[in-house]
Amino acid sequence: MRPMDSPILQDKPPLGQILVADDSPVFRDMLQKMLLEWGYETIAVSDGRQAWDLLRQENGPRLALLDWMMPGMEGAEVCRQVRAGVRDRYVYMILLSVRAGLDDVVTGIESGADDYIVKPFEVDELHARVRAGRRVLALQEELVEAREALRDQATRDGLTGLWNRTAIFDILQNELARSGRSGEPLIVLMADLDGFKPVNDRFGHMAGDAVLRQVAARMRAAVRRYDAVGRYGGEEFLIVLPRCERVGGLALAERIRHAIGAECFRAGDVEIRLTCSLGAACARPPVVPLADDLVREADAALYRAKHQGRDRVEGAAGG
Repeated sequence: MRPMDSPILQDKPPLGQILVADDSPVFRDMLQKMLLEWGYETIAVSDGRQAWDLLRQENGPRLALLDWMMPGMEGAEVCRQVRAGVRDRYVYMILLSVRAGLDDVVTGIESGADDYIVKPFEVDELHARVRAGRRVLALQEELVEAREALRDQATRDGLTGLWNRTAIFDILQNELARSGRSGEPLIVLMADLDGFKPVNDRFGHMAGDAVLRQVAARMRAAVRRYDAVGRYGGEEFLIVLPRCERVGGLALAERIRHAIGAECFRAGDVEIRLTCSLGAACARPPVVPLADDLVREADAALYRAKHQGRDRVEGAAGG
C-alpha cells in the first residue's frame, strides 16, 4: 500500500495497479484494504487534482476508483480531463458517488467514466466491477499488441527483418524533410552483394536465404543506432545515414563493406565468402534533393563501384 501523501509510480505499472481517489480518510483506507486483499497494488490520493496529475503521467495507473465529490477537481471532471488528455493508453475509471439518480448516472458516464457505483455498495459488487475493468484493460492490451504486430509485418522484410522497400523509402523521405529543417546533411548508401546469384544456383535458395539473414545482421551491427537499413530488393540494400557528412558516410560504407567481406557466411556445413559494393550520395541543405533523385545518384555510384572491380565504395559524382 502506498503512502497517501507521496504516491510512487512504477516505471511500467502492472494492469493490477489501481488509483484510489477519495477525500475521506476512512473510506480511502477501507478501499485500499479491500483492494489489497484482492491482490491489487494501490496508489491513494485525497483530491481530484492529485488524481489527474497521476493519471496523466506516461506511467500512470490504468485503473482508477474516483469519488465524485472531491476538493481540487471533482471525479467527473477528472474523467473528462483523462479522456481529453491521455491518448497513449486506455484508463478504466469507476466513479463512486452517493448520487443515485438516473440523471447523475448518465452525467457520470458521459463525463468519460466506464462504470458508476452508488455508495454505499456491496463489497462483492465492487469486486466484480473491478474485475470487469481488468478484463477490459487486458483485452485492450491484446488488441494493441496485435495492431503493433500487424504494423511490424507491414513494414519489415519477412526474410531479413530489415525495413522493407516501402518502409525504408518512407524513412528516407522523412529524414530528408528533417534535414531540410535542421540544416544537417544526410547520406544514402546503395549496397549490392557481389556475385550472389551463383550462391542460389550452387547451394540452393535456403542457403541463399541464410546468407541474406547474416548479411542483414552484419549491416545492422556496422551502422549507428539511429541509422536505418532496408532491403531494397533481392540482394540490394538501401541505408539511410542521418546527420552524416560525406567523409563520415564513406567511412561507414567502408565499415559495412569490411563487415560483409571479412568472414565467411555459413549455410549449414557450407562456408560462403562474399563481398559487397556500395554507392554513396549526399544531401546538403539548403538544397535537399527528392528521395528518388538521391537514390538514383547512389545507384549510379554503385554501378561505378561494380564496373571498377567490385568490393569497393564509390561516392556520387560531384557529391
